[in-house]
Amino acid sequence: MPISYDKWDKLEVSDDSDVEVHPNVDTKSFIRAKQRQIHEQRAQRKTEIETLKYERIINDGLLERINALLDALKKHQDEAATKNPEGIVFQALIESAGDPAKDEPPKPPEGVYTHQKEPQPRYSKMMGALIDQVKKEVEEKASSDRYHDYILGVNGHLTKVQKLQQDLLARLAQLEQEATAKITSEDIHDGFNSSFVNKSTSAAKEKDKAKAPAKKKTETVELLNKPSGLSGSTRQPPSPAGEVVSSGAEADIEDDSLLEKYEDSEEETESNLKLNPEGKQFANIKLGDYRACLQFISQHPDIVNERTQDALMIEAFNAQMKNQETYARTCVHQSLLIQYCRQLGRDGVGVFFKRITTKGHQAQQVFNKDLNETYARIKTRAAELQKEEGNDPAGVEQIQLHAVEPGTEIHINVPEANSDDPVEQQARQIFENFPPGLQRALESGSLDEVNLVLGKMSVEEAEEVVELLGQGGMLSLQEGVIDATNEEGQKRLKEIEEEEKRKKEELAKAADVEGEPGEAVDSTQVPIR
Repeated sequence: MPISYDKWDKLEVSDDSDVEVHPNVDTKSFIRAKQRQIHEQRAQRKTEIETLKYERIINDGLLERINALLDALKKHQDEAATKNPEGIVFQALIESAGDPAKDEPPKPPEGVYTHQKEPQPRYSKMMGALIDQVKKEVEEKASSDRYHDYILGVNGHLTKVQKLQQDLLARLAQLEQEATAKITSEDIHDGFNSSFVNKSTSAAKEKDKAKAPAKKKTETVELLNKPSGLSGSTRQPPSPAGEVVSSGAEADIEDDSLLEKYEDSEEETESNLKLNPEGKQFANIKLGDYRACLQFISQHPDIVNERTQDALMIEAFNAQMKNQETYARTCVHQSLLIQYCRQLGRDGVGVFFKRITTKGHQAQQVFNKDLNETYARIKTRAAELQKEEGNDPAGVEQIQLHAVEPGTEIHINVPEANSDDPVEQQARQIFENFPPGLQRALESGSLDEVNLVLGKMSVEEAEEVVELLGQGGMLSLQEGVIDATNEEGQKRLKEIEEEEKRKKEELAKAADVEGEPGEAVDSTQVPIR
């Protein structure tokens, strides 16, 4: 059976060995000239194809209007015997004009009719020129039946346009056949294109999403003197020295919705850094068990992301703060494993496990060195923070209000808004200049609320506020009520009596030295800090 090589006919070979030229002609120059000729012919053929297609569109619109004109002429053929033929032809031309919005032909495509400076004439102008040409032919015949000659003339032009359309179609088919005779770069396209994404087979993730509980607010206890280090339950980096206290902006919040929004953003940040259940399973894989790690990543490919990588590193830090060194080192190992897989590109998982499991491969030394250095930094930092927590239990310096005199309490007096007393009006002006948060705390009458607002301020700002409170007379010392029916009240009462007795003795001595008989020293001025 003979072998058919027809499938290679569309290839245009440009190899030097397949070109035979005269010995006096340079082969490379001949090939370049041949290539240039092929590209020029291809561009010229492409332009001609676009031109023929555009001309066929124009001719189709012209044929539609010529047929409409013929129908209108035949419709008024009975009136030709009694009326002027030219008038009937003009009336038929107006009736066949059609929609004025479609009178303008479409614009030529790019590269077509570039030599023509003027735009393409309208169809109405083309039909007018056709009627003028037919009228000239009718006058040359000088026949008695002029209207019939008009119909024959229009019909003759219709035949010419139809024949032109057939010639254009034949030429267009020839050029398209030549264009597809050889394979070009424009013919290259994707035969098919598909992609496959290995989705997680675990149904736990879908179940967690379906049963995700609604976010709810929980009441938390805020410590006045929070340690500067990290708490034992949730570890976060300590704030810089300049960010320990605020500028008092927390007391300026007037709407509770802003507080809720701030709390919600904190909850979202903590949830983003929290290790998800899949990440915890991955962290519990035995250190160095790369077969189990690869199997887990194959089942949960979405675990290879930056969020899980950071969450594992934070989990390692928290574990180290709890002195769980083995678990902390495993978390660091898994975090670096995800980091290496992400950095190695699309096939990073396969490349990493192939190199790390190859005996004697340099990747093992690099990875283990990175693991040891990273874990050493976490261990050192955790030890420093634990030491800081032990040496600095007091935490941040704050200004708080407490009564110094035994048996006395600090009472809050809010100035009246519509008072006629000048002193009261001045105190009210001081009160209204306070931040809204501090105003609400003073109006509540609770010293704890006032201390809570003062704790959010810097020391300098809190001292200024306390001074203004004293100037406005908003703080006063009053004797507290002591229940002497129980043991604690009796003990407290005894301490107060002893303190009063000691003060009287001191006042008596001071009166003998400096004062006159009957004078007393005011003992109600006590520091309020």
